Amino acid sequence: MLSEAIDSLEIKENGIYVDLTFGGGGHSKEILKRINDDGRLIAFDQDKSAIKNKIDDNRVMLLKQNFIYLEQNLKYLKISKVDGILADLGVSSFQFDSIDRGFSYENDSILDMRMNQESSIDAMEILNNYSEADLANLFFNYSDLTNSRKIAKSIVEKRKTKKIKSSNNLNETLSEFINPGYENKFLARVYQAIRIEVNQEIKNLKKLLNQLPNLLNQNGLVSIITYHSVEDRLVKRFFKNNCFENEPVKDDFGNKILSIKPKYNFIKPSELEIKNNPRARSAKLRTAVKL
Repeated sequence: MLSEAIDSLEIKENGIYVDLTFGGGGHSKEILKRINDDGRLIAFDQDKSAIKNKIDDNRVMLLKQNFIYLEQNLKYLKISKVDGILADLGVSSFQFDSIDRGFSYENDSILDMRMNQESSIDAMEILNNYSEADLANLFFNYSDLTNSRKIAKSIVEKRKTKKIKSSNNLNETLSEFINPGYENKFLARVYQAIRIEVNQEIKNLKKLLNQLPNLLNQNGLVSIITYHSVEDRLVKRFFKNNCFENEPVKDDFGNKILSIKPKYNFIKPSELEIKNNPRARSAKLRTAVKL
């Protein structure tokens, strides 16, 4: 949803914008096309492979940082407010397709899954050292797997005799839970849960969302593309309530205390885009505006 995401920001030619997930630089390049020489773009990515895609343009600054440090870096750059913020969550195609990164269940690779390759904990560490209870919790909380306890028990039993090092090791361990015709869907959810834990994605998303209302100019826009229900529920609820509860904070008169609100419900990719890029099928674009 490249065009939809950029259009949602309603870019001002002289505005200041943030691309929180630089990746291959696709979104950043489109933003740069729409700002003039007075405009600025601050981009973030914690993956050293993405930093290699740096754009040679004096209007953009690419920071090798996790986006949870957004506010801290803007303060350092003496930027108090911005006009738009964009985040494309999840794993980039480059990361999925790089066998040595261990994100995919389709190739036999070492279980890594770190977006920041300098992080100390990888997928292998989690699978071989987390307790049965902790494994069950992450499969349930991060992928809505109702048989999470059985999956965790099987992993703990199998690792007693053989360390789970590769995707083939893990897929073999999970084989008893796979129903014919649903292999990909089931494995994708298991790998998603592990990846979220490795990269602390949900905790980091909450940290990011809490920063947003204070960093946008009035009528500024934030757009976030989500790829699974766990992160989408967080974004949806925060845009609606400005918190992670079912109800927003209210004043003494019962009025909602809101700093941002949804601009619309959400946008999904077109059938043509899904055909050309099947990974986009679960994507949702949500946009909120600063009040």
